[in-house]
Amino acid sequence: MIQGNLHKMAVTLGSPVKYTLFQDQVDMNALIGKSISLAWDGKITCVSCSKSIKKSFSDGFCYTCFMSAPEAAPCIINPELCRAHLGEGRDVAWEERNHNVPHVVYFTLSDRVKVGITRKTQVPTRWIDQGAVRAIVLAETPNRYTAGVLEVALKSLYADKTNWQRMLKNEVDWDADLVQEKWEACESLPSDLQEFFTDDEAVVDLNYQVTDYPTKVSALSLDKSSTIEGVLTGIKGQYLIFDTGRVFNVRKHTGYAVTLSF
Repeated sequence: MIQGNLHKMAVTLGSPVKYTLFQDQVDMNALIGKSISLAWDGKITCVSCSKSIKKSFSDGFCYTCFMSAPEAAPCIINPELCRAHLGEGRDVAWEERNHNVPHVVYFTLSDRVKVGITRKTQVPTRWIDQGAVRAIVLAETPNRYTAGVLEVALKSLYADKTNWQRMLKNEVDWDADLVQEKWEACESLPSDLQEFFTDDEAVVDLNYQVTDYPTKVSALSLDKSSTIEGVLTGIKGQYLIFDTGRVFNVRKHTGYAVTLSF
């Protein structure tokens, strides 16, 4: 039995992907196939200011931090709005460290081909968090804004959101050729954006430890039931997959104080 505040599970690339919880205290892969429970004591702590709150916003923020913290700025969701390259933002120093740095634009395959961006240092963590089974880098840019502009240019051709239900059911378009898609995407762009494309054609395969993929999924919430228990049948993305197709999004419950029993 371990107590602590939930945060996004730490991941390590391997075959399968390795997951740990509570600052690496718990090897979650070792719990697959076992009965576990998560009991929430009703407390939530803001991931930014550590204030006790009754409701969280955007995966763990109090409302004040949601409206003011750089980690919750609009350009997190819409990177084309980023102003870091202009020396502007909610926290200029934070923006300089995190957004005015090399970013990559990529394709992932979690159900169908999806375009996305992330800091270069977050590869392959970002892909794993999305539950991708394959990924390829399309382009490398000097900052978040430029990556966002490139992503927007591709949104009319490719999805930019993961279908989490299909991802958890492992319904994947396995026929998709990411290398071919990369160069077709490049040809669809104006020359000023094509220049950021890399020559790298390496496709990364990502494997997850799941003993039984559900045919139907039902999302679990600590707000609706303060105790979640059952046999853990797998982990994919930031979801714990339980028996009978129930799934729990760990990241969505950032800051929730829980007791994990196994």
